[in-house]
Amino acid sequence: MTASPVPTSDLHAYVDGELPAARHAEVATWLDEHPEERLRVESWRKQKDDLRRLFDPVLDEPLPDRLTALASELPPARAKPWSIFSARSPRFLQRLAAGLAIAFVSGASGWLAHDLYHPPVHLAQLSQFPRQAAIAHAVFSPDIRRPVEISAEHEDQLITWLSKRLGAPIRAPRLAKLGYELIGGRLLPGDNGPVAQFMYQDASGERLTLYVGTENTNNRDTAFRFAQEGAVNVFYWIDGKFGYAISAGVPKDALARVATAVYEQFQHE
Repeated sequence: MTASPVPTSDLHAYVDGELPAARHAEVATWLDEHPEERLRVESWRKQKDDLRRLFDPVLDEPLPDRLTALASELPPARAKPWSIFSARSPRFLQRLAAGLAIAFVSGASGWLAHDLYHPPVHLAQLSQFPRQAAIAHAVFSPDIRRPVEISAEHEDQLITWLSKRLGAPIRAPRLAKLGYELIGGRLLPGDNGPVAQFMYQDASGERLTLYVGTENTNNRDTAFRFAQEGAVNVFYWIDGKFGYAISAGVPKDALARVATAVYEQFQHE
């Protein structure tokens, strides 16, 4: 049993596949014993995979003539002739092309994604809060035997426990009108303290989770934001002390209705 804390450098090396086999096994065992750290490591792994999907196609593309011409107008490099970062080296030109292409794609995406809410952006560009909400949903919602720590049959006990741990009264919204019934909830670690996760399920077995944690007490931004992590869609918002995130594998418009219902219920408390 690996009881001692694992350095962050080893966790990053674990994600990158750079640990020796024996150490890799030790870290894997430690992560099995520390689910909150496993969530953090999985978020890094997903971010790494997402960045690879974003950059690899661009780096493999041939350099467009217009970018070659642009790079040729740069002043002579002061680096040594053997430097791979010479202003006119093929590798430098390739990096320049990738950077310009990504900047163009990012700008175009921003214009094309306007809707009733803030534009959807990749979770790697966001705070840890919505990313962790999506990861927690992906980890616990498929669980058949124990998806929650305390079931809805003991809702009073669940609410009392979570409210005490979060340091403020909290409750589980009613979503029956939208077809979702409370299964129960659990306590999870967050960047700014404990986080509550409520889980709901509809008649078809589809599950969604509400992730509630303390955020910056000076933040009064209540605007909805939308994000995606694989097949998980997330609507989240910050309201004073708390951040809220609704996660599910349902279409965006359906999830928006749930997020709106949750928001309205908390506003009318």
